[in-house]
Amino acid sequence: MKWKRSLLLLWLAACVGLFSACGTQKAADTENTAKLLGFSQLGSESSWRLGNTESITRAAESHGISLMLKNANQRQENQIDAIRSFIAYQVDVISFSPIVEDGWDNVLTEAKNAGIPVILVDRLIHTEDDSLYDAYVGADFYQEGVRAGEYLVQKAERMKADKLCIVEIAGTQDSTPGLQRYQGFHDVVDQDSRLITLETVSGDFLRSKGKECMRSLLEKYGDQIDVLYSHNDGMTLGAIDVLEEQGLVPGKDIIIVTVDGEQEAIDGLKAGKINCVVECTPMLGDLVMELAEKLMAGEAVPKVTHPEEQVFTEFDDLSDLAPRGY
Repeated sequence: MKWKRSLLLLWLAACVGLFSACGTQKAADTENTAKLLGFSQLGSESSWRLGNTESITRAAESHGISLMLKNANQRQENQIDAIRSFIAYQVDVISFSPIVEDGWDNVLTEAKNAGIPVILVDRLIHTEDDSLYDAYVGADFYQEGVRAGEYLVQKAERMKADKLCIVEIAGTQDSTPGLQRYQGFHDVVDQDSRLITLETVSGDFLRSKGKECMRSLLEKYGDQIDVLYSHNDGMTLGAIDVLEEQGLVPGKDIIIVTVDGEQEAIDGLKAGKINCVVECTPMLGDLVMELAEKLMAGEAVPKVTHPEEQVFTEFDDLSDLAPRGY
């Protein structure tokens, strides 16, 4: 009978091993189904950027996706380091808002070789290999510039103006919104002989630099300036501070056209200090997470996804406009 007991013990040991292996495999499977997204935000320079970060954070939580969030503080090298850390951590998807368009090929090739899909948020990159990123989620910056230009044409017609001289405070040099908001605007206004651009300067999307730029432009051109076209609300609000310091009435002495749609800018529009606000919503989180989930599941996604956006002007009834949330 001893041989029967030996066989029984061997059989029990095999079963225990089998169940242990199954348990280990189940735990591994559970661990492997965890969704992890690494997101590199370019900075926290404005209410828009803070709203964008909050949107990404909220959406990740609501979609059940774990988020590794790193702030680059306006430095490309910090973003590249963040992306490399995401690769080392083997996240499921990498997402980032590139501070400039160039200089990403090497690190994104590393992500591609690691089999990690990439979603660009808010800004595009310049590369000859579009396979280095899987999707872009963000505004159509060119159309934002076009809408700003179209408003100004309409304004000139209503004013019956013979000539309007424009100064432009552009965004960060070589950034997607800076380049495309410039191009879209000028493709409209440069076709109208009444609209003359005196100068374009870069304000880096910063309120403080908006002040510096406006002060310099006033010193150079003085009362020649009829219009300020600014690439974001932060710079616009800084410029308005300077105009008021100089005793000018923004929105009346100088026509103000801005892009983003922050609450403070909408309040300025309602108060008559701003004439046109072209919306660029930061609320991109849900779109990003929906694409991330599809990529995690191995599904195809559209290369470009734009949110719906509006234009708010002095000619509109804004009494029912809901709070912006940023």
